[in-house]
Amino acid sequence: MMPLQIGPLTIDSPLAQAALSGYSDGPMRVLARRFGATYALAEVLIDRFAVESHSTNFIRRHLQIADTDHPIGGQLMGSDPLQFQFAAQRLVQAGFDVIDINFGCPVKTAIGGCRGGYHLGQPEAALEIVSRVREAVPPEIPVTVKMRRGIDETSESRDRALTILAGVFERGVAAVTLHGRTVEQKYVGPSRWSFLKEAKASFPNRTLLGSGDLFTAEDCVRMLAETGVDGVSIARGAIGNPWIFASVTALLSGQPHPPPPRLHEQRDVLLEHLRLAREVYGDDACVPRLRKHLVKYARLHPDHAEVRNAFAKVNSAGNVEQLISLFYSHDCEGIWPENEPAMPTEGCT
Repeated sequence: MMPLQIGPLTIDSPLAQAALSGYSDGPMRVLARRFGATYALAEVLIDRFAVESHSTNFIRRHLQIADTDHPIGGQLMGSDPLQFQFAAQRLVQAGFDVIDINFGCPVKTAIGGCRGGYHLGQPEAALEIVSRVREAVPPEIPVTVKMRRGIDETSESRDRALTILAGVFERGVAAVTLHGRTVEQKYVGPSRWSFLKEAKASFPNRTLLGSGDLFTAEDCVRMLAETGVDGVSIARGAIGNPWIFASVTALLSGQPHPPPPRLHEQRDVLLEHLRLAREVYGDDACVPRLRKHLVKYARLHPDHAEVRNAFAKVNSAGNVEQLISLFYSHDCEGIWPENEPAMPTEGCT
């Protein structure tokens, strides 16, 4: 259990809750932290929205940070270096401890808008963004980068990614989260961990976190061992499974893998997630966002298909409570979910 160093911040463990658009909101982060994620990132924000949006709903969802939600990273994605600069300053004013720049999102809307993974094909533009952000925020606030191993499988793409990786460190970036897939791969096919190992060997004194194909606690431990990265950023593997952080912590501490949570423990976490979501979004406005989490929680239930199908149809907070009461009334052993490499319904990881 080596600590993770991100600039002046010392994180107690190498486990991070990744930024997941549409998922890693306040309620998800609260539960991840309770189970061992000592560092978390909020949902990615487009730079323009971060600068221009001032509605109560936007502020409550994206810019209100609980006292217990530290250290926290705010992730930005965009195309205009100047907008990035202003957006980073607003996140600092909101209380974010780290400013993270997204050069990895592979979704069509991001690439079409010259955002996210698009920048991996434009090293000069990417590095200008990094320079602008680093200059715009106080020196005690770390700037970090999330990126993939390239646009595609060509050697030219790989070289551009390594150029960006070296360049961001030269410009004062404190840590990089590196995903082992290309932008063209999106969420399909294996994540090439060998690239993470190569990158860490090239930058042994820099902080690198690994990402990609971390669906079980064993995956996380194996990535740390095989690649030498300093930490792991758990994304899709944490949706509906905050217990993954406790399981990784146990394995890294030399303890046996914990058993799956029993149904009453799952029930308590589900009810807490519902309560937190109601606080942020309101009674029924929380349901569309919560539904995506519920169908993932269902994977830990022995009757997971039936529970998942029921959760997929919920239309009110009261309905959620009824289904939790129905399916989690009898206490028995749960199950660990199988690897599920499907892409989230939305999001950049």
